[in-house]
Amino acid sequence: MANAATVQPEWLIVDAENEVLGRLASKVAMIVRGKHKPSFTPHVNCGDHVIVINADKVRLTGGKMGYKEYQRFSGYPGGRTVEIAKDLITRKPEAMVEIAVRGMLPKNRLGRRLFNNLHVVAGAEHKHEAQKPRTFDLNTIK
Repeated sequence: MANAATVQPEWLIVDAENEVLGRLASKVAMIVRGKHKPSFTPHVNCGDHVIVINADKVRLTGGKMGYKEYQRFSGYPGGRTVEIAKDLITRKPEAMVEIAVRGMLPKNRLGRRLFNNLHVVAGAEHKHEAQKPRTFDLNTIK
């Protein structure tokens, strides 16, 4: 079983250009969680750091770009704000990928810690070159 001392996290780059959002998010969540490794342990942060580039070019199937709703709540009465996917991707393109991946991670302390291993960037440039990330093809995992 893996523990915090034996885990060797890698840095991976995933290109989201022309990828379907849900399929991309499920595979990225599996990598962030560490389920692709043979030493996967459910209660340990044994996943890799994933940099998702070109998040602004992600696809939604059907007509979801025009009617899929994202909502947030301010905490005040009447503070519910609903936003269409088309508006959200123009205002904050990283948010769609982040919300999709966060929903596929565990809803506990470990899931909150795992979410810090996800780095989403709207364009092709990112600030993690010092970690020497390698490109990863999502089609290699099932």
